[in-house]
Amino acid sequence: MKKIETVNAVGHVLQHDITEIIPGEVKGRAFKKGHIIKEEDVEKLLRLGKDHIYVFELGDKGIHENDAALVLGKLGKGKNIRLADEIKEGKINFYAQEDGVLKVDTEKLLELNMLGEISFATLPDNIPVKKGDLVAGARVIPLVIDKEKMEKAESIIQTPILNVNSYRKYKVGMVTTGNEVFFGRIEDKFGKIVTDKLKEFDCEVIAQLLSQDSKDMIKRKAQELLDMGAEMLIFTGGMSVDPDDVTPSAIIELGGELVSYGSPVLPGSMFLLSYLGDVPVMGLPGCVMFAKRTIFDLVLPRVLSGERLTTRDIMMYGNGGLCQSCEVCHYPNCTFGK
Repeated sequence: MKKIETVNAVGHVLQHDITEIIPGEVKGRAFKKGHIIKEEDVEKLLRLGKDHIYVFELGDKGIHENDAALVLGKLGKGKNIRLADEIKEGKINFYAQEDGVLKVDTEKLLELNMLGEISFATLPDNIPVKKGDLVAGARVIPLVIDKEKMEKAESIIQTPILNVNSYRKYKVGMVTTGNEVFFGRIEDKFGKIVTDKLKEFDCEVIAQLLSQDSKDMIKRKAQELLDMGAEMLIFTGGMSVDPDDVTPSAIIELGGELVSYGSPVLPGSMFLLSYLGDVPVMGLPGCVMFAKRTIFDLVLPRVLSGERLTTRDIMMYGNGGLCQSCEVCHYPNCTFGK
């Protein structure tokens, strides 16, 4: 920062607000802190009595906060991300362009913030977002930041920090197991709940088939749904470790890749995820039928966004995987799954 004559100030950055007072008419800010002085500003500054002003000198080594914000915008803007129309005081906002799941490169985000003098804040990784949602904001902290620091930021971030994976409209087949439902002893309550959750994502349940507690029948029903064009299979009726619950073993015997049988999430520990080629297969625990939010609500959006989850993805839910069962549910704006 230095004090210079106003007539020599073109191209420099104001270090403070400059107020304009016209008695009986106006009192307000004529020039904002951080403003880059232009040729046409000099006359007005002189009329305001500013023969000398305090400025930052950009030179060859400094970048103004607004120009630095543009760099941060480029580093953050990935798939289905829209930048704000304007930059305000060196801050740039990021918005979702589609409904989907926000993906944040958390390691690169940490590296960027560790450079210092940079503030880049996001919503949590893997949170469902709606089109138009604010998902991140970024700015540099000083009015002028070292050019080398921004160049280092660009060298660290080779791919965008933020992406939104939009949802796919799956054709879903559902197998509901249990002799008590199959023989009509009780009414199935599972199907409507799962169907309603899928409708939130515009997915179609092509059929819900009932099965006895028989591995062979469960597998036959699953194959029927695949032959009907199902792109996802969901097994309901409750997963358990009881010897008479043959659903988990039937799913495993269908073949394909078993990702996880069990999850560090409450409610939802008895959850199964598998893949038959590109077909996601989920076995749902009984809690989905009565709990407001469960492991199903955490995994479903990611699966519908086309992400192929791994065992690690499921086990990472342990930190934040406890639902507090609030009387009024605020999910996803809460700690569950974060």
